[in-house]
Amino acid sequence: MFQFAEPYYFLLLLPAALALWFAYARRVKVATVFAPTNRLPASSGSWRKTMRHIFPALYLLGVVPAIVALARPQTVLEKTAVSANAIAIQMVTDVSGSMQALDFSASDKAVTRLDVVKDTFARFIERRPDDLVGLVIFGGYATSVVPLTIDHGALLHSLKGVETPRLRLDKDGNVANQEEQMTAIGDALATAAARLEKTEIKSKVIVLLSDGESNAGIIKPEEAIKAAKALGIKVYTIGVGSNGRAPFLAQDMFGRKTVQYAEVRIDETLLRRIAEDTKGLYFNVRDPKGLARALNEIDKLEKTAVSKERFNQYREWYPPLLAGSLVMLALAAFFNMMMFKEII
Repeated sequence: MFQFAEPYYFLLLLPAALALWFAYARRVKVATVFAPTNRLPASSGSWRKTMRHIFPALYLLGVVPAIVALARPQTVLEKTAVSANAIAIQMVTDVSGSMQALDFSASDKAVTRLDVVKDTFARFIERRPDDLVGLVIFGGYATSVVPLTIDHGALLHSLKGVETPRLRLDKDGNVANQEEQMTAIGDALATAAARLEKTEIKSKVIVLLSDGESNAGIIKPEEAIKAAKALGIKVYTIGVGSNGRAPFLAQDMFGRKTVQYAEVRIDETLLRRIAEDTKGLYFNVRDPKGLARALNEIDKLEKTAVSKERFNQYREWYPPLLAGSLVMLALAAFFNMMMFKEII
């Protein structure tokens, strides 16, 4: 960014312009009373007379760069040092088959629970630019998709690609990946806690979202809760939906898309206990607005203390202007002395 640090010096151009006007407007008339001027030879121009008219302009050309130099033209190279008492946050989201339910759809658009969660999680992450954020997903087993990072662009890109596992059928028509459709809350919580264990940041938070019952995994939820408590990790849990029938997008025997209903169950008791035992909070959300409110509440509760100090580095452009001004004034004074025995 280019600027003048002290632009008020440009006011000096006014007296400089006034001096130039005075130099050229000055007319000294010398005459001899009743002199027969018709006998004098006709006046003719000379190079000395021409130079006498040019020198005031040369002085002004020497003064103007000096005034510009006093105004200190500079390019600002700005650097901001950020000192933040950051928070390490693990976002943990359920991607089991029940996250394909359409009960969060708007009236004009059919979207799954996972679509809404991804969009709301993305807005939550964007509001926390100074925090380390990681992403864990889980169905029948947990996967650490993105480790704790400050590169939220890469995190959001990975979040955008998260999908629920598609059903794969064997030759007999049975579901071949049944485990991927299940819910391993204990594994998910333990995986997120393990990723937070190695960070040096003191404030550690897990935001765990699920819409089902813990029915898979190696690690029991009780063991994962003990691990989180031992590491001083606060867990906020979000239960999506409620027990009952939920709509799902399916295909009929002719390959046409249709909406079918299936029973879904959410273990609110477990999610509430995880939050209470780790000094967090539990939220039950049944629509996109409720999910947004829950994450907004977490955002308010877990504020990051940030202090910023701004340092500006400048590239100064006045030295060549000042040097050029001095050279021009010196040359003008030198030739004026040589020709007319005058400094000005």
